[in-house]
Amino acid sequence: MSTFRSWLRVFGAREHNLKNISVSIPKEALTIITGPSGSGKSSLALDVLYAEGQRRYLESLSAYARQFIGMPKKPDIDRIDGLCPAIAIEQKTVSSNPRSTVGTITELYDYLRVLFARIGTIHCAGCGRSIKAATPEAVAHLMIDQHSGQNLIIAAPIAIEKKGEFVRELEDLFAQGFYRFVIDGRRVSFRSRDDIKQLNLKKTYRHSIDLLVDAIEATQEERPRLVEALEKAFSLSNGICRIIRGEESEIYSMARMCVDCGVSAPELEPRLFSFNSPLGACRRCHGLGTVFSVASFRERYEQGDEALGEAPCPDCGGKRLAKSALAVTIDQKNIYDLGELSLGNLALFFKNLSLSAEKRHIAERLLREIENRIAFLCDVGLSYLTLNRRASTLSGGEGQRIRLATQIGSALSGVLYILDEPSIGLHQRDNDRLIDTLKKLRDQGNTVLVVEHDIDTMRAADYIIDMGPAAGVRGGTVVASGTPAELEKNPESLTGGYLSGRRRIEWPKAVRTPTSWVTLNNARANNLHNVTVRFPLGVLCGVSGVSGSGKSSLIMDELVPALRSAMIRGKAYEVSKVEGAGVIQDLIVIDQSPIGRTPRSNPATYLGIFDEIRKLYASLPESNARGYGVGRFSFNVGEGRCAECSGEGTITVSMHFLPDVVMTCSRCKGLRYNAQTLAITYKGKNIADVLLMTAYEAAQFFEHHKPLARRLQLMCEVGLDYLALGQPSTTLSGGEAQRIKLVDELAKRGNKTLYILDEPTTGLHSHDIERLLDVFKRLVDKGNSLIIVEHNLDVIKTCDYLIDMGPEGGNEGGHVVAEGAPLSLIKKPTTHTLRYLAELYKREVV
Repeated sequence: MSTFRSWLRVFGAREHNLKNISVSIPKEALTIITGPSGSGKSSLALDVLYAEGQRRYLESLSAYARQFIGMPKKPDIDRIDGLCPAIAIEQKTVSSNPRSTVGTITELYDYLRVLFARIGTIHCAGCGRSIKAATPEAVAHLMIDQHSGQNLIIAAPIAIEKKGEFVRELEDLFAQGFYRFVIDGRRVSFRSRDDIKQLNLKKTYRHSIDLLVDAIEATQEERPRLVEALEKAFSLSNGICRIIRGEESEIYSMARMCVDCGVSAPELEPRLFSFNSPLGACRRCHGLGTVFSVASFRERYEQGDEALGEAPCPDCGGKRLAKSALAVTIDQKNIYDLGELSLGNLALFFKNLSLSAEKRHIAERLLREIENRIAFLCDVGLSYLTLNRRASTLSGGEGQRIRLATQIGSALSGVLYILDEPSIGLHQRDNDRLIDTLKKLRDQGNTVLVVEHDIDTMRAADYIIDMGPAAGVRGGTVVASGTPAELEKNPESLTGGYLSGRRRIEWPKAVRTPTSWVTLNNARANNLHNVTVRFPLGVLCGVSGVSGSGKSSLIMDELVPALRSAMIRGKAYEVSKVEGAGVIQDLIVIDQSPIGRTPRSNPATYLGIFDEIRKLYASLPESNARGYGVGRFSFNVGEGRCAECSGEGTITVSMHFLPDVVMTCSRCKGLRYNAQTLAITYKGKNIADVLLMTAYEAAQFFEHHKPLARRLQLMCEVGLDYLALGQPSTTLSGGEAQRIKLVDELAKRGNKTLYILDEPTTGLHSHDIERLLDVFKRLVDKGNSLIIVEHNLDVIKTCDYLIDMGPEGGNEGGHVVAEGAPLSLIKKPTTHTLRYLAELYKREVV
């Protein structure tokens, strides 16, 4: 401990399951908090350290400011010494807004918009030629050539959708002899200044005002008069004129105009390149890039896909922007083209960008900022992302690493950074980059505290705090703390056992033989390069590859829809897209989407456990004597729930202009039920007490009730023994939601089912992964098939068959680079996954 200069010390932490612990954390160091799932890691990091850091910051604000923000509750602790300003970088959804993209949330797109507005080369949106300046002679020539014999009105735009009263401007023009105008679409003629004042234009409204200079027939004879009128219009409105032909009109600028097509380019400004601005957005899709199509809906329905039929916008082709914005280029690429490049390729584009000395001088600072931000994102393993990718499609881990890259770019020091499992979703190759990034953050003079299970990250840490010894009520204590080397020698530390190699998940002695195969033909979703892949059945099949290599695209976007369609449409579909699906009796996809969207949903209700518990309580003699039925014990039914909070347990008070205040219900004390319902007890516990139990406690409590005990035992086996039965589903992580779904399927399925899971080890300690693998083994031994998208090497090494995607991420991925039994493949490790797997084999076996 003497190697660290200063310490952050926590005394008497009792939040959630923490058992009055005291712990010291070195400052300006990289510290890992680890331990089994539910052991109290996040409670210590987020609910104690971050919460108290935020509370102290808010407490430092003035009383006036605090009344608008609201003060959070102090964590249940004695005190914390040496606490720094805290920033939490959590795994939460970035944005569900369809307008949010990687470019907008990283602010890189904002910099690109400015860059294009300053040094972009303008082209005609019609013919693609360079835009020339519009002169009166050129416009006159165009009018006579294209609209010969038509009557033209030459107008000078005084205001275009601009706020103001414009009385002074109109009076000045009237004094110069101009009295005919089009104001907000209505033609007016002024006879005196009083007519102008009577207009009563509101200064808070946007107005459009055109001065009518002359009305002329477009002929060669009228050419001199036409040129003179155009010169006058240009001079009166800062180089802009409007030509009105019947119901149509065009605006011409002396600065930018295509004489060949008659198309005038708008003024280059950052708004022009924003699909969230009316100026830059495509007029048809309003910047969304998609439109609803009744025909892409019918086709999807026929293929068994019930999703709404969104189709690319026919005007912009899904590019979101107006044609005038897409006609501006830098080095022959428009802003959408740059957004389609992976961040790795975007970095190469700017590195090789050739600009004139003048443009280089203008853009120098902008380019430096853009290149730095791209580099930070690549350093945290996101080089495969594109700026155009929707934010709603990002995983929690990707969103967290985006926020991490932003924090590195801010170059703060003296800050406590708290990260919640940043390695989730990362291949080991990309994880090494992440570790370097965390060290960089530490070397800037910050205290970096990471909740993490990854062994490599722990080995790279300066200090480790091991929580445990188990989950829930059996956790909440500091089992061991020290450097990685010290932890390895500590026999009390479960994590230390895995670090030292005393404990490990063993390599399989033999692999299963596939019972049959499913072949997916011509997969092209996202970055997949028209690949055909064979998937074995009757075994545990892993799908691996570096981040962005196409794993989820292959399984979730291609295989799953194809199998579902084959099961609906039968053999006719198998011939073209998927073959061999006929032997599969059922398909179960277990992803990380929430199990419920309201606080009333919880693990007990989702798994049907609560139904059995309510039946049990309704069958008790006391319930029968009072005439209580099953509905009495539901907090969603009026007769049994607390009338004050309607079964919510909390009451929300609207403060109008201030944030809502959420208070624990004073009548039921947060228990949700009324006193009469809570009076019914089983083995000394009422219905509210049961909802507060963890799965481990409930499994012991209901051990003699088979329907309950089976599902509760399965919760414990998949590493959810710490989870409270009544915990609101909105507070569950993606990994927890996925394992609850797995429990639900394990409790009711037979054999010949194909299970597909996307990173089921999310949030799991090595000890919990060992237990989860036992569950997978039992599933396969019953005659089922498993396909698992996974990065964890301990899972990959236990697979019977491996499909490795790559070779890189983004456009450089999308190929099957290796397939076969892992032990056979590592004899010639030609891919990133196989190289890391071979190194692991040498450490553990050779």
